[in-house]
Amino acid sequence: MPHAFAKDEDVRHHVQGPQGRADTVRSNVYTIISRMPVEADGRLRYRIRSKTENVERVVTEDQLSRPL
Repeated sequence: MPHAFAKDEDVRHHVQGPQGRADTVRSNVYTIISRMPVEADGRLRYRIRSKTENVERVVTEDQLSRPL
């Protein structure tokens, strides 16, 4: 299963709200730092860095989309 996003690509991270609901207010633009190996659960993961804050995080592909 190939990764949908490339290194250095800008993406929008969709933060999970309470009880797994999407939090539409807190969606930020990040840059893909690296694509990580597929984990045992089969989900694709990425290391991303915020463009506005000094924050890095590891997220799954289903939490990302292309910016508008």
